[in-house]
Amino acid sequence: MTSRPLPGVRFDNLTLQHLDQVLVIEEYSFPTPWPRQTFEFEILYNELAEYVVAVVNHKVVGYGGMWMVLDDAHITNVAVHPIYRDRGIGRGLMLELMRRAVLRGAKRMTLEVRPSNQPARHLYKDLGFEERGIRPKYYQDNNEDAIIMWKDDLKRTFLK
Repeated sequence: MTSRPLPGVRFDNLTLQHLDQVLVIEEYSFPTPWPRQTFEFEILYNELAEYVVAVVNHKVVGYGGMWMVLDDAHITNVAVHPIYRDRGIGRGLMLELMRRAVLRGAKRMTLEVRPSNQPARHLYKDLGFEERGIRPKYYQDNNEDAIIMWKDDLKRTFLK
């Protein structure tokens, strides 16, 4: 598997200089977007966090993040600008996060996803994640449940 979804996409560490563009994507993507201060904390102070951006022609077109807790990686968010969706960028972001998680010693990866987010659920299943539980009324904007998905043996993804 490759972490490059299509030619011209580059993955970089998320920095404060990317935040204006990330916040636009966040607004497009989530009913309850994270504020600037949350991203600033994650970038500057959260030692468990790692965030990446997908860049095309010097423009941030997507981003994703995870927390590393012992040998588990937990996806915090993944989003792609609407203009750039359905081009493999979300898959590329996930593969890049998975690659970085393996390099940091992760054996497993977990995430939560809305039942209504069929495109994301399909992507995660295609990447080998399994639905293993429900967090009732997890999403505060509409009390929608969250599906908990896990991928075991993360390293195997890159040995194929």
